[in-house]
Amino acid sequence: MQFKDENLNELKKKTTIGKAQETTLDAEGVLSFKERICVPRVDDLIQKLLIESHGWQYSIHPGVTKMYRNLKQIYWCPGMKKDIAEFVVKCQNCQQVKYEYKRPTGFLQRIPIPEWKWER
Repeated sequence: MQFKDENLNELKKKTTIGKAQETTLDAEGVLSFKERICVPRVDDLIQKLLIESHGWQYSIHPGVTKMYRNLKQIYWCPGMKKDIAEFVVKCQNCQQVKYEYKRPTGFLQRIPIPEWKWER
């Protein structure tokens, strides 16, 4: 599945002849970049990965930065941060709940200064 993506296929060819730095091809044929699994851009695999990691019951819809930090530990894909940012912005749940996306409720109102009972 990895090598249906032409960019990763080219990277694999460079890795096998020793021209690609920091990439490895393990015994099972999985291509890794800096010890992270290369994710191909085929069959909406990246979208499925984002849905799974964003809606996971223990993460509770993380923001762009946290989600990127979590995913970049395991996976690598060119343009991954941009994909994550676009995904989080389109998340309906995040738009309704997260503080960053809420509109202000209105203008601030002055609070009247209380008068002390001994002043007239």
